[in-house]
Amino acid sequence: MELRLDREKSYGLVLEGGGARGAYQIGAWRALREAGILLSAVAGTSVGALNGALICMDDLKRAEFIWKNIRWSHVMDVDDSVMEAVREMRRLRGSAPNLKRVLGEAGRIIRGGGLDITPLRRLIERAADEERIRASRQELYAVTYCLTDHCPVVVDIKSLPEGEIAQMLLASAYLPGFKREKIGGKYYTDGCRTNNVPVDVLIDRGYKDIIVIRIYGVGVDTEKHLRVPEDVRLYHIAPQVSLGGILEFDGRKARRNLALGYADARRLLYGS
Repeated sequence: MELRLDREKSYGLVLEGGGARGAYQIGAWRALREAGILLSAVAGTSVGALNGALICMDDLKRAEFIWKNIRWSHVMDVDDSVMEAVREMRRLRGSAPNLKRVLGEAGRIIRGGGLDITPLRRLIERAADEERIRASRQELYAVTYCLTDHCPVVVDIKSLPEGEIAQMLLASAYLPGFKREKIGGKYYTDGCRTNNVPVDVLIDRGYKDIIVIRIYGVGVDTEKHLRVPEDVRLYHIAPQVSLGGILEFDGRKARRNLALGYADARRLLYGS
């Protein structure tokens, strides 16, 4: 099969925010990596920033392991069986045999001030290897919104002081509904609030060939109104079917989305 992209070029990569749908991005990256496509920079929002860190580390094995085994309890302090019950309630449109357990868990979360994401923090701290990220040939940018300063922030991850990379990756993925905690002395919320598809971040930094992996998360789709310069070319990888809910952290669904991302990326690379 003839490759449609140029192995002699270096591409920028944009990763949209979209929570649990992020497995799709890693599947697409596998196809790009197998094809020998060179990536010089990654810009991501929320889960896109987290996946971007794994891509900069060139750690496909770790990325696939995380997604293939993902559970709700790996992201939030919740009981996986209760979250399964919530999904069953949605399927049955409000009726489930363990409704009492679901309501009890909801009450606990509300009384605690929101979803405790200590598991996500620990996951990021384990997965994001600062040394490997800083040594990467790729630049890495993460989009977040600082509630304390009331402004959007584009973080050059590799320029952060030692020990702060995991914190700012978490800041990019701090969804509304998560229990509010300060990160580096300030409050942040998910970058989807201001820029969920940060193509402009790479255009502003001079990148001319940019691959955009869409997962259609909830947030501000800045690409819709983006004026792309004539000398910039965008290449899109996007799902043609639903990837599921943004909080549907289920290994079975993630494995399906990994496969979909891989197939759709190969469609871009080699045609249908």
